[in-house]
Amino acid sequence: MAVRSEASRKAVLQATMELLNDTPPGPVSLQKLSIEGIAKHAGVSKMTIYRWWPSKTAVVIDSFLDNHVAQTPIHDEGPAIDALRAHLASLARVYSGPEGRLIAQLIAECQHDPATLEEFKQRFWKGRADAARLLIERAVAEGAVRDDIDPDVVAEMLYAPIYFRLLFQTGDLDEEATDAMVDAALKGIGR
Repeated sequence: MAVRSEASRKAVLQATMELLNDTPPGPVSLQKLSIEGIAKHAGVSKMTIYRWWPSKTAVVIDSFLDNHVAQTPIHDEGPAIDALRAHLASLARVYSGPEGRLIAQLIAECQHDPATLEEFKQRFWKGRADAARLLIERAVAEGAVRDDIDPDVVAEMLYAPIYFRLLFQTGDLDEEATDAMVDAALKGIGR
């Protein structure tokens, strides 16, 4: 495997996000995005991209993750329930902008392409789900969440409304709305 040039890697990731963003040179839809377009915008060859990523989807997921994880941290310090609220609020805030439209496109792409779904689950979802599970387990240990409910079920209860609002555009994705959703869920799982 080729050694990645950090500058080229960052250029590819940045070019991908710029092409998918709402401002020029974007927006390009995920379906219309091409490795050729990414390479041209990043100033690298297509072969450079294919040496490092197996597919366009892998580049998009890595570009998304490069930005997303930094903007939606899951904190280890302080009360777990506060860290969970802060994480969910940051997720909703990020999803209310261009990254929300991108994740919606990725989710849509996954519905008819099993390989994309598997790649998305492995490269994005699994790591974020594991981090959320640890945070919920910490909330259980701190006594903020009942211990008789599976942490994965708790995570689904808390994250599903954000994804529902994102995909169906049924309500606001802001801190106030997110807090209201968390409060409603906690009444069912809290001590």
